[in-house]
Amino acid sequence: MAITDQIAVSKTISPAQHAVLDYGVAATFFALGMRYRNRNRAASTLAFANGGMVLGMSMLTNYPGGVWPTISFKTHGTMDLVQAALAGFGPLLFGFADEPEAKTFYAQAASELGVVANTDWNADAARGIAA
Repeated sequence: MAITDQIAVSKTISPAQHAVLDYGVAATFFALGMRYRNRNRAASTLAFANGGMVLGMSMLTNYPGGVWPTISFKTHGTMDLVQAALAGFGPLLFGFADEPEAKTFYAQAASELGVVANTDWNADAARGIAA
């Protein structure tokens, strides 16, 4: 059983809704990367790394909006947890944990966990789409 199946809450986010959220998160990270590029190089780098990771996973996921669907939606969910960890621990790893820019990464990590907890990772299986 996948870790994303063990989270006991009502699963209200469909794969299509999750895709929209993912592309929005990627765009937000790229915008943050541009915003921070001249005032905090480490925060800018982390934002671009997170944006690239989210965009890449989204494009490769077998869900609505996936361009080259090579990874399953459930695998995407596990990778979302890795991305949340990068966002949450990134400021510490990149050396700006006590700076104001870190708050945006902490907030996004918490938001990502909420999305993971509320996404119906089994929706594709119920519709007969291979996992």
